[in-house]
Amino acid sequence: MEPYVAAAVQMSSGPDRSVNLAGATELVREAAERGARLVVLPEVFAWRGPRPQESENAERIPGPTTATLGALARELGIHLCAGSLLESVPGEARPFNTSCLFAPNGELIGRYRKLHLFDVDIPGRVSVRESETRAPGREVVTVPTEVGTLGLSVCYDLRFPELYRRLARGGAEILLVPSAFTFPTGAAHWEVLCRARAIENQCYVIAADQTGTSPNGVPDYGDSCIIDPWGRVLARAGDGDGIVTATIDLGYLARVRRDMPCLAHARLTT
Repeated sequence: MEPYVAAAVQMSSGPDRSVNLAGATELVREAAERGARLVVLPEVFAWRGPRPQESENAERIPGPTTATLGALARELGIHLCAGSLLESVPGEARPFNTSCLFAPNGELIGRYRKLHLFDVDIPGRVSVRESETRAPGREVVTVPTEVGTLGLSVCYDLRFPELYRRLARGGAEILLVPSAFTFPTGAAHWEVLCRARAIENQCYVIAADQTGTSPNGVPDYGDSCIIDPWGRVLARAGDGDGIVTATIDLGYLARVRRDMPCLAHARLTT
């Protein structure tokens, strides 16, 4: 496969779905105009409001938002990772935090429900209990595509290396990490974790983060980035809305795995 361009979208989402979708669409179009064949949006990019309102604002998948995103992927001829959406499922009291992957023909080809929920209380800095309003997923998801095998994850998952090793053993070459990382934790750990997941699994990492301040008053870190399998930061966004792009070269990935065959040498695999 020839090298190609991938993009991470960084944006500040709020409780107005139409405004969020318009902003996301503009940024995805910009990424495609810059040659991106794979574009990743951040976590909860389409609706992000007060946590007590999450259930009433969750939506079915497929639904109107995924129809819009599928049409956008088809129009632009790109693979589009729609960050994550709050997914309403009959019989479930709480919505799932679900990442959707669309093919260039607009088809929904991958769906991953976030496994690890962010229940954290750092006194005086951040207090979040995601499990009060969201349900945990149960499956690890890799998706073979024309741009490589993609491993799906969301935000807090980044702290659990066993998930990414499962993804790598499932064939993942590119790890997608749509996120809403908080500023206190992001400043300390975001880049380190993204680079670690890339190095230990010899994968590209595309991490698209929220920026600004969430409707719940928690500052987001931003700093969306693309990391190569050697752990080098190929692109970094900084603050504010925008996109970053970098070249994905699966031939280079294969050479890294050949020259440093860590995945083949691993013994503790259960």
